[in-house]
This record gives sequence, structure tokens and C-alpha cells, in this order.
Amino acid sequence: MLLSKACVYGLRSSLFLASGKDDGYTSIREMSDQLDISFHFLTKILQELSGAGLMESHKGPKGGVRLSKEGSEVSLYEIVAAIDGTELFTECALGLPGCGVKKPCPLHDKWAGTRDGIRKMLEDTNLLELAEKGKEQNLRITEDGGFEWI
Repeated sequence: MLLSKACVYGLRSSLFLASGKDDGYTSIREMSDQLDISFHFLTKILQELSGAGLMESHKGPKGGVRLSKEGSEVSLYEIVAAIDGTELFTECALGLPGCGVKKPCPLHDKWAGTRDGIRKMLEDTNLLELAEKGKEQNLRITEDGGFEWI
């Protein structure tokens, strides 16, 4: 898998928030239960996203988290970069330092095109478009359910 489990959960939780009916705060416990993600693990992921300025949190009985900007303004790339960093889009697939056009590894030509395509797809895809598609087609963001809970 190219993305860490934390990154995948960060994408799913961000999509969950983008799919909400209002701009209010969503309980982390509710998200944890709905998405079947460990509460403590999800809390750490959401802290990373908050630290990157993609989410904001509020403590208290009506507290929780929310996106800090509209879903249409948050690309998947921003979420991936906040959690996993950008090395995936710059490093050699074989882990060789200095791999590039001048000193390529055997996989360089194939990986560079694939890597750049993945980056472009993540940059060109925002949370709102995925949320709308998920709702329209009742696609899944949990193991056994779609967007019916929104």
C-alpha cells in the first residue's frame, strides 16, 4: 500500500466531515464509531490535520472537529502531505539516494510517470466532489456501509 493506515483514515475522516449536512463540529467519538476507527488513533490523525490547518477543533460538550475550509477547497494531496509527507512524490521507488534523470534506477522511468500521475490525481480531486459522488451513488467509506448515515 502506498499510503499509511493513518493517511487512509485521514482521507476517510476528512470525507466524512465534507459529507456532513452543516458546518458545525462533529464529535470525534461519533466519527470513530461510524468509521470503525480507534478513537485514540483517530484523535492523533485529526491533530495532525489540525496542525496542518486543514481542520479545527473545539472542546466541550458541543465540541469536535470540522474542516477549516470548504470541502471544494481541500485537495486529497493536502491531506496526504499533512499525514504521510511528500516524499512519496519525490523519492526513488527502490529507496536509492540521488535517483533521477541523470542517475536513474531500473524502475525510475516507470515509477516517475506513475508517481506523477498519482500526485496529479490527488491534487485535482477535492473532498466535495468525492462527497457528492459518494452520496449520489451511495459508495462506501466504511467496511460495510455507504453514505446512508449522512
